[in-house]
Amino acid sequence: MLHRQMKSLGLGGNDTQSKREELRDYFHQSFALFESLFDLLAFDEVFYRQSEPTRHPMIFYFGHTAIFYINKLIASGALTERINPHFEELFAVGVDEMTWDASSDSLKWPSIDAVRVYRQQVRSLVDQLITTLPMKLPITKEDPFWAIWMGIEHERIHIETSSVLHRQMPLEFVHPHEDFPICPIQGERLENSMVEFEGREVCLGKGGEDNGLYGWDNEYGNTCYSVEDFKTSKYLVSNGEYLEFVLANGYTTPCWWDEEGLRYLQIRQVTSPPFWIPNKDGSYTYRALAQEMPMPYNWPVEVNALEAEAFCRWKSAQEGETYRLPSEGEWMVMAQEGGMKEDIFDDQRSNINLAHFASSVPVDTFAHGKLYDVVGNVWQWTQTQMDAYEGFKTHPWYDDFSEPTFDGKHNLMKGGSWISTGNEILFTSRYAFRRHFIQHAGFRYVVGDGENEAKKYTRIENMYEDWKKRYGSV
Repeated sequence: MLHRQMKSLGLGGNDTQSKREELRDYFHQSFALFESLFDLLAFDEVFYRQSEPTRHPMIFYFGHTAIFYINKLIASGALTERINPHFEELFAVGVDEMTWDASSDSLKWPSIDAVRVYRQQVRSLVDQLITTLPMKLPITKEDPFWAIWMGIEHERIHIETSSVLHRQMPLEFVHPHEDFPICPIQGERLENSMVEFEGREVCLGKGGEDNGLYGWDNEYGNTCYSVEDFKTSKYLVSNGEYLEFVLANGYTTPCWWDEEGLRYLQIRQVTSPPFWIPNKDGSYTYRALAQEMPMPYNWPVEVNALEAEAFCRWKSAQEGETYRLPSEGEWMVMAQEGGMKEDIFDDQRSNINLAHFASSVPVDTFAHGKLYDVVGNVWQWTQTQMDAYEGFKTHPWYDDFSEPTFDGKHNLMKGGSWISTGNEILFTSRYAFRRHFIQHAGFRYVVGDGENEAKKYTRIENMYEDWKKRYGSV
């Protein structure tokens, strides 16, 4: 198995030579892990296949992370000449979905060998820049080294999102790889229970001059919540617990779904979670990264936010209690109580950073205080819609990272998954996806009156009203 990944590097220090060496190692480890993941594709022709009709072929994602380094270094002024202007335009835009009813991809893609050569050119160039660019510590947001950090953390995001696409690829087009072993422990479902937490005020966000660890622009600023008392599930919802909802015709009972959820069901024609494979006898097989296996009922279920919310409505009706997804503030309380509030999550205490397996593990494996899996295993959907902290400022080199998500359509996920690395495993990280999006994400449920914010998020005017028009995304 690949060794677990290096932790995020500090931006400060007193020895620039040591920092260069650390950064080179971090860069090469990220670059190599991304390429190793694509070794799961069974043969080169698979690079030109789509995991689903709304996404580009895999060759796009293979090229995208490399051109990102060049485009951001150009933006920073560290580079003035491009390596391949055509590639740096072709692979720049289109990570997100096209339209839900897209049926083909008409772009002309280069040969995979040409992209491999390009990736090596980028790798050599970035290595040279890390070695030769003038360095002053701490690294700040205006420094060209910030663009390199941005490229590394961007690639680490795509390590995770590409692995999701691999799981959606037909099995004949991927094969298991010794670098990505699956947890061998599977069992029956565990009975879940509720755990009580006392409310408190929690303050979130990084200071504008916080030079400790790299952060995306949405992490900077601050806000405070007054979190009320609440109860939450001891475990993440497991495949076995979620099966009850599926067998109760949860996917065909409209009252459990909101309007957005019903649209998702209609368009995708789904009757179970995305990585469940129906069998003729009514049972289900589980799709792991590159193989199928008997259903691990004691692993966390992976669903989108719409499915998680539908389960909560169904469970509420069965038990006469109001279940919902936790808020960002409530998750923060759980993390604090579970001792997972350090800057970087401990990958020996949680299934994260590829430190254990390239899959989930049973939901009763990693205890964090009174709960299990506050961090790791799968991301956890929250009810909190993505927005900016007070004091938010868009980073000019990547102005379409955060602002497009301030649209009321993206929910925050917290805690990271088994393949989350880099910035994704920081206490301060904030990632959001549209509620129908498929990730290595699950949920736990909460009972409580919710939050009264001591301060509201500053609502940033959405500068991307024409996002769909410009980029063809929904």
